[in-house]
Amino acid sequence: MVTSKVGPLFNRPKMARSASEILQRCVIKQAASKETTAALVFLHGLGDTGHGWGEILEGMKVPHMKIICPTAPVTPVSLNGGMRMPSWFDVYDLGEGSKKYDEQGIEKAVADVHTLLESEALKGIDISRIVIGGFSQGGALALASAYSYHTDFAGILALSCWIPPTMQPKLIENMKSNKSTPVLQCHGDIDPVVRYTVGCKTAEMLKSFNPKNHEFKTYRGLPHSSCDQEMEDVKTFISTVLTHGKL
Repeated sequence: MVTSKVGPLFNRPKMARSASEILQRCVIKQAASKETTAALVFLHGLGDTGHGWGEILEGMKVPHMKIICPTAPVTPVSLNGGMRMPSWFDVYDLGEGSKKYDEQGIEKAVADVHTLLESEALKGIDISRIVIGGFSQGGALALASAYSYHTDFAGILALSCWIPPTMQPKLIENMKSNKSTPVLQCHGDIDPVVRYTVGCKTAEMLKSFNPKNHEFKTYRGLPHSSCDQEMEDVKTFISTVLTHGKL
């Protein structure tokens, strides 16, 4: 075990939510088959809910896989002038030079994701058969949750997202698992919200410790959204990692 100079990446908050509280805010699409042996946990972006992504992802299920799309709590967001909206944590800036991030909020959100994962494990789904992913803010949370968890996942999806620059060294220093887990990172080249250059910087960081199993796909003319080709790539990725365990 590597001893960190900067302390644990995420400490479990004293008032972490229970699995039942979290599941009440989840959209769950059950597996088509009676036996469920795999899961996709997908986290939406800022201001969204789990419902939209639940509908989008339902069409790409693989046999025996359920889809879980939680909805974030409604909280004020500094980036949007304090407006209250579904948000996993507070956001101050999305630029390359951003120096501030909501460490406490991310810790709480990560604890919720870990609680959800543990509840699925208790139902008999092995963590190695779970793909975790997200879009935008949800993608940032998916990455933070994956690299601070104690067990490897089947795969990680990171769509139009980023890791705050000041958080990156701490994430790498305190990484517990998933150092070689397959990652599909996707980004539109005209994204005006999480700019393409920001996504590229995050990709460089992820490739620094996982060069063989990290794939970064660029979508020409795509703003801060998804497209049919991206969803086809996501479907292929999920099927591949759940079937073969690698890219």
